[in-house]
Amino acid sequence: MPIIVRIDVQLAKRKMSVGEFAEKIGLTPANVAVLKNGRAKAVRFTTLDAMCRALECQPGDLLEWVDE
Repeated sequence: MPIIVRIDVQLAKRKMSVGEFAEKIGLTPANVAVLKNGRAKAVRFTTLDAMCRALECQPGDLLEWVDE
């Protein structure tokens, strides 16, 4: 899939655990892992908004498109 998920990079920059992040955005740690590992088929805009708020970043900091 040409979309790369960079949640782990943003979490590392902020020294935030997956559990803490999951709590802030209202998801289970298991669902965050699905997003983080690029296994999600879709992301709701409300979830993307919550992730950007929690990490104080832009959507482009979390998602990257690469040409296959």
